[in-house]
Amino acid sequence: MLCPFCSHPNSRVLESRSADESSSIRRRRECLECRKRFTTYERVEFVPLVVIKRSGKRESFDRFKILKGVTIACEKTGVTRSQIEDLVDTIETELQQRALREVTTQLIGERVLKSLRELNEVAYVRFASVYRQFQGISDFVEELGRLPADHMTRAKLEDILHLETQ
Repeated sequence: MLCPFCSHPNSRVLESRSADESSSIRRRRECLECRKRFTTYERVEFVPLVVIKRSGKRESFDRFKILKGVTIACEKTGVTRSQIEDLVDTIETELQQRALREVTTQLIGERVLKSLRELNEVAYVRFASVYRQFQGISDFVEELGRLPADHMTRAKLEDILHLETQ
């Protein structure tokens, strides 16, 4: 580990502890040359996932793309950054634990939708509208009809939709 201050290759570990719910190790180090202290994090490196896009093109898995899409869907919904990070961490972990190293965008999208549906219905519908490429209001109505009845009765849903179309 190179010192970030003087680039000396040797340092000593002063303290180690679990970080990020034990998914990484935080280490406080001291450079043996300049004596400045710095922090490093160690985490398990997974075999890279390959994502198969709708077009058939393959590319490396990029966690940031999921994070960006979920963040946009959750804007002004009251969903915290921590909840978004947890959702993305959970999905990434599930994908990494799969035996197959290739995953389709469809599988990723459906997994995101499942998590958002449980977290926030507005974010769920927003994400679904982009992911499923809604073409009009009928697509929204159809998707809203799939939401669980315990959150909103069909009668309330029909009243809301009826008012919006007038």
